[in-house]
Parts: sequence; structure tokens; C-alpha cells
Amino acid sequence: MDSVHIVLWIVTVALIVVMLTVDFVGHVRKPHAPSIKEAAVWSAIYIAIAVIFGGFIWAAYGSQMGTEYFAGYLTEKSLSLDNLFVFILIMAAFKVPREDQQKVLLFGIVVALIFRTIFILLGAAVIENYSWVFYIFGAFLVWTAIHQALPSKEEDEYHENALIRKLRTVLPLTDSYVGDRVFVKVDGKRMVTPMIIVMIAIGSADLLFAVDSIPAIFGLTQDPYLVFAANAFSLLGLRQLFFLVDGLLERLVYLNYGLAVILGFIGVKLVLHALHVNELPFINGGQPVLGAPEITIGTSMAVIVGTLVVTTIASLIKDKSDRKKQLESVQG
Repeated sequence: MDSVHIVLWIVTVALIVVMLTVDFVGHVRKPHAPSIKEAAVWSAIYIAIAVIFGGFIWAAYGSQMGTEYFAGYLTEKSLSLDNLFVFILIMAAFKVPREDQQKVLLFGIVVALIFRTIFILLGAAVIENYSWVFYIFGAFLVWTAIHQALPSKEEDEYHENALIRKLRTVLPLTDSYVGDRVFVKVDGKRMVTPMIIVMIAIGSADLLFAVDSIPAIFGLTQDPYLVFAANAFSLLGLRQLFFLVDGLLERLVYLNYGLAVILGFIGVKLVLHALHVNELPFINGGQPVLGAPEITIGTSMAVIVGTLVVTTIASLIKDKSDRKKQLESVQG
């Protein structure tokens, strides 16, 4: 696939900067807790922007690139729901005031964009020079899918990682939040508020999620620009989506199974692609395995959309049934 012209890169980055600026100036600068209506409207706007952008890619560069972008965007968007669940746990664990949560989330999104861009560029360079990495990506995604589908033995609570615990010992922290401020002066001494710990916790959590999502989208397209664009547009609406689905995620009881199917499917697709471009001497004498089936991007799109639809419908039916049984037990 031909590289996307540098002008489109510049325009896309400029659009992302504008969207982040609108987020900061229009929403985060003045602390407030968004209403469901506000979160829904802005979520719809960001999704509309991503769809319009995908339509432009389709019209300007053809259906192949267009389909790859939409498949990548849908995959990243669905995987971001896992991010949101962890973000909700972090906010609850650190008791972040509702009106200050937007600033934390925006910081996390900016950090995620920076680190994911680095990961994408590194991943593209590795793929360009070492095709065997597709075997590793594929095997990792299949393993992740199995782990995702297994019942979790962990409690639904956030546990601080080593980085956060270390920061608590070295930073001069205030005892409580001071609005949405990060730095304050107390008795002439400069101190940091717990807000910095929450921001780093959100950023480090998303960094771990990128380990899954970046290989997954490289399984759908090897174009660095499409990988970047799909990641960026899926992340940009994450702040609004957080306030929209907060409290509703628990109703998607089969979400982990849906994500497991998507990750497992892409993992198998990556392994099959690795066989087609095989250079490992201990597999087929170092020659490509041309007999291995090649999964088209159209098939990938159908599997991703179908899985998301089935998962959502099945989850809502299950949730409705459970609520009905709970109501009957209370009335009985």
C-alpha cells in the first residue's frame, strides 16, 4: 500500500490538536460534571467526526483503505470500553470529585496519544524489517483473548502499581484535593495534590492497554497512518464516553467474551498473514506458506461488527432478565 502523503499527516495532526484544544478550552478549563445529555451530544459529535473522516479516506484513497480504517476504529473503540472500566475504578479508588474528573481524563488521553504514536512508529519499523514479528503479535493476541474470556478471580477494585506507590514516597503530597489544581503552595512550600497521582495512574493504565490494542490494529492494517488515525479518533471521544457509560458498563455482561472473540480472531489473522510472508527457516524451509488462507479486510470488518452487535444484544437481554428476576424476588 502506498504511503499516505505528508500533507494528510499534517492535516490530521492539526485536526487532533484542534479537537484537544476545544476539549480543554470548552469543557475542561471550567471544572464541572457533564450531564448525560452533554456527554451524549459530544460523544455523537466525536463519533460523527471519526465517521466523516473515514468517509473522506474511503472517497480519496479507495475502499481498501477506508475499510481498514473503519475496522481499526471499531476495534480500538470497543477495546477502549475496557479502558473506561479501569478508569472508573481508578476514579473511585482515589475519590476524585466528579467535577474534576474531566481534567484527569484529558491528561490521560494526551499521554496515551503520545505513547501510542511512539509505539505505532516503532511497530511499523519492526514490521517493515522483521516480518516474523507477526507470529509474536498473533500468538500474544490469542493468549490475551483466552485470558480475557476466562472468569476473573480479581476483585473489582483498583490496585496501585509499583510506580504509583513509589511516587507517593517521593512527592510532597497534600492531604486532599485543591479543586483541579496539580501544584499548590502550602506555608510557602510548593507541593503537589493527589491529582498528579491520579493522572499518572490513568496514563500508566492506558499504556498497558496499548500493549494489546496496537498489535490488534496492526492485524487489520499495516499502514502506520491508518493505525495512528484510528487510535487517535477512538481516544479523542473517550472523555465524553466515560461520562456517558459510567454506571452502564456493568450491563454489558458479555463484553469480555466479545473482546476475546475479536482479539482471538485478529490473532489468528496475524498468524495466517505471517505464514504468507514467512521467512523463518524452520517453517516451510523459509518460504511463504501460500496454502494458508488469507482473511480479507471485508471479512474482518464483518466479524468485528457482528461480534459487537451480538455481544451488546445478548448483554442487554441478560441484564433485563436478571433485573426482572431481582424485581420478582423482592416483590415475592
